[in-house]
Amino acid sequence: MDNGQIQKEIIRTIQAEAGSISALTNFLNMEDLAKAVTLIGNCKGRIILSGCGTSAMAARKIAHSLCCIERPSAFLIPSDAVHGALGLLQPDDILILISKGGNTRELVELVPACRAKGAYLISVTENRGSRLGSLADLCLCVKVDSEPCPFNMLATASTLAVISVFDAICIALMHFTNYTKEQFAVIHPEGAVGERLTGRKEG
Repeated sequence: MDNGQIQKEIIRTIQAEAGSISALTNFLNMEDLAKAVTLIGNCKGRIILSGCGTSAMAARKIAHSLCCIERPSAFLIPSDAVHGALGLLQPDDILILISKGGNTRELVELVPACRAKGAYLISVTENRGSRLGSLADLCLCVKVDSEPCPFNMLATASTLAVISVFDAICIALMHFTNYTKEQFAVIHPEGAVGERLTGRKEG
């Protein structure tokens, strides 16, 4: 594989992922997404997210973004959850479980405790008919036509799709909760963002 072919493959992958994100609005259930925004915006507890593999990476990013807009959130490690860490989850919380196939055993095992505690369960999956899709109070179906990898297996475009959907949810939440720059400045005083929010120059 020469340098030109490498560059073509990089361009193809970026274009494929961009196309997957662009196509999301063709099949997303907007009523479900609006309901998710309302639920998270009105939540009196915390937003707890969990996932395995690349879904865990997406869940961590989403939890951070929600914290940035004053929706207190945390990532729950599935293996720790069933060894006592599920004590983090309380009745006023929302539990969001992210699984591409919707049948991830480690996440399905969290459902009974969620039900026992009376927390609200949101699943994010490509398969509405999966175990997590059918067990959830609200299922957000997020899928792409294919992954750009040669085997159509490496979770790349699909992971970006989930992140993109929750980026959109976060922006909608900023409007829903009337989130202000002043609020953001309190929790993000450092870095380039902090400089812009506070008008302060470093160095």
